[in-house]
Amino acid sequence: MVLGDAERMELSALVNSREVPANVATRARIVLWHAEQTPKARIAELAGVSRPTVDLWLRRYEQGGAGALVDRQRGAPREQVPAAVRARIVALTRMTPPAETGLSHWSTREMARYVSHVGGVSVSWHYVARVWREEGLRPHRQGTFKLSADPAFAGKVADIIGLYLDPPGGAVVLCIDEKTQVQALDRTQPLLPISFGVSEKRTHDYVRHGTTNLFAALNTATGEVFGECRPVRDGAAFLAFLTNAVAPHTGREIHVVLDNLSTHTTPEVHAWLDANPHVHFHFTPVGSSWINQIETWFGIITRQAIRRGTFSSIHALTRQIRDYITHWNSHPEPFTWTATAGEILAKVRLTQTSIRKLVDNNRNRHR
Repeated sequence: MVLGDAERMELSALVNSREVPANVATRARIVLWHAEQTPKARIAELAGVSRPTVDLWLRRYEQGGAGALVDRQRGAPREQVPAAVRARIVALTRMTPPAETGLSHWSTREMARYVSHVGGVSVSWHYVARVWREEGLRPHRQGTFKLSADPAFAGKVADIIGLYLDPPGGAVVLCIDEKTQVQALDRTQPLLPISFGVSEKRTHDYVRHGTTNLFAALNTATGEVFGECRPVRDGAAFLAFLTNAVAPHTGREIHVVLDNLSTHTTPEVHAWLDANPHVHFHFTPVGSSWINQIETWFGIITRQAIRRGTFSSIHALTRQIRDYITHWNSHPEPFTWTATAGEILAKVRLTQTSIRKLVDNNRNRHR
């Protein structure tokens, strides 16, 4: 099980809160221990429960998030919540949280707090968790994407997903992007385990030794990754990386998926494309980096090699990145893209309709 930062924070809050029952805190610890690769037999021993109980709460969390760790009330009356509020919760869950919230995705508590504040009807996080279970919504396990204002959104989505699902015969499809400002952090104290009630991250426990920029290209057919660390991120650095990334595929048509940054569209890059007509750029829609498969790989290397690492210098960080890429390429597996362009565009239209309804309801309520 892999947890994001927001999920870890929510579970840690359950562990450390004095208002949370001890049995709920123990269930949260079980999930956190499992995410740290602790064997289930050892988790059962630490938590003082049976092995089937460990499996039960891990399964509950997979299905319903942190809200599913709380005992369901038996025989208690359900909250009387208007149907419109329930519909609003469902619509909001399927959307990226509003920018003013500062959230990457919804938790049960944040959703309850937001809906109560905006809608004027108080709902509990238990109710939100129940709605998510009944609707099969799992925002803690599934990604969301921002709605793009790109007027060519539909065409770009169809173009790129066409490359993923039905690439041209004999062609190579590379997903390219840069992970900027990767920090070399040298931790001055070891991370203490969450089970002792100590936060994983304390700002005074590490020293920064600088940053690097990771350029990477993912071959969508093989899963292999070509990567380089460079001190700067500009047009010249991108062009040098691009030249090296396509070099192993000489003689083949190459399709490159990337975003439309200024460093990717400099005059020098255009001149290089003119001199290399076998290379074709396919730009992602504005604000839609989620469609670029290299972003998935960036998330993996961040979790597995960078976030919890200790690096005494930029050299140590870049060596770790190179070693990880070598290890990845020893047994590469391509990502399986299943969503069609039609399915994605239908989801976007549904979300846009939900947003319009929410806006119209808010306008009518304040008239």
